[in-house]
Amino acid sequence: MSDTTQATPSTMAHGHSRTSNGVILAIVTASHALSHFLHQAFVVMLPGIRDALGMNPVQIGAIMTVRQIASGLASLPGGVICDRLKNRWGLVMSVCVSAFGLGWLAVSVSHGYWLLIGGMIVQAVATSVWHLPSVATLSQRFAARRGTALAIHGVGGSLGDVVGPMITGLLLAHMAWRGLLSIYAAIAILIGLSGLWLFREEFGATRPDNVSCEREHPLAATKEILTNWNLWRVNIVAAIRGMCYQVYTTFLPLFLADELGFDSKKVGLYLGLLFTIGILASPVAGWASDHLGRKRVLVPTLLIMSALTFALALLAKSPLFLVIIILLGIFFRSDYSLLSAAVLDIVGEGAATTTLGIMSFTRFGVAAAGPLIAGYLYQTGGMKAALFMVGGLYFIAAIVFLTTRIEPITTTS
Repeated sequence: MSDTTQATPSTMAHGHSRTSNGVILAIVTASHALSHFLHQAFVVMLPGIRDALGMNPVQIGAIMTVRQIASGLASLPGGVICDRLKNRWGLVMSVCVSAFGLGWLAVSVSHGYWLLIGGMIVQAVATSVWHLPSVATLSQRFAARRGTALAIHGVGGSLGDVVGPMITGLLLAHMAWRGLLSIYAAIAILIGLSGLWLFREEFGATRPDNVSCEREHPLAATKEILTNWNLWRVNIVAAIRGMCYQVYTTFLPLFLADELGFDSKKVGLYLGLLFTIGILASPVAGWASDHLGRKRVLVPTLLIMSALTFALALLAKSPLFLVIIILLGIFFRSDYSLLSAAVLDIVGEGAATTTLGIMSFTRFGVAAAGPLIAGYLYQTGGMKAALFMVGGLYFIAAIVFLTTRIEPITTTS
């Protein structure tokens, strides 16, 4: 079966209308936007947080490494639990949003490094678990348009990535980062608590007619799924991509502040610009991957990201800096939804969150080393050294994905 083979549409469970699917897509996308809004707000605040707590680049990299490790460790049991609670995914996501807000609240009141680390762990665990049922829900409800649905889900993240740094950069000119982050955290907690009431009528997984009862059993399905080498190749690419993304979002704002002398407004503006183009580019990439195949879209995307990263390393202080940032924005987030769709193309519908949890565990484990290594490179060789590492990683990811076959796993029932 070729890479262009399309997923077979799932037969929706009785009682789920197109309208309900659209509402769920909107809710999940909006929640994704909130998650990214707060993370990018933190990134803009990072120079101020660094100065307040007296952190060096290695310590900053360690924060992101701990965050990645916590996300990976949470995803392993989280996937199994979510598969056991398929009819309560709405409530699971609401609890995660509340916990997410509590984590950021801890960060906002931290006056020492270890409380900051603790808050990052809490919000990382909540975010990681939230992603499992959200992606699985969309994958199953929009099986024939999986790439498009997950790309729209990614647009929510991109909107948060754009609005978060821009608004935060402006507000930081008038208030301290602690007060601002506390307000953001309180909003997340209230939204999560509201969801507990909103989702009293549950939504969750749908059961396609072509999935056998044996295939639905998480342990039986997962054992069969995880022997597929193509699935692991996609996961290696996703891990490399996650490593590159973390390096960019962690150290680009420091570079803008330290080496280019930008104030908080300018840092927020440039980070927002990096994600703005992706709002339009991600759905286009998702649609193209549904019609042309994941590989034909994702391999060129990874190669272009490699080339642009090397260009940024060499030309960051030239007049072409703005042009490179705009071009990076076209591809910066579109690869994430395509990789998620590729994993789910292979996995199918059985034990979706269990498999996603196991894959996320290994993915985050690999990606966790990225910020720590980049922190050392940034401290010793500046942003150029960190970007050379990222450019090489993107190139390796493109080669690995080029050798991967994207086709559903054939299982026995």
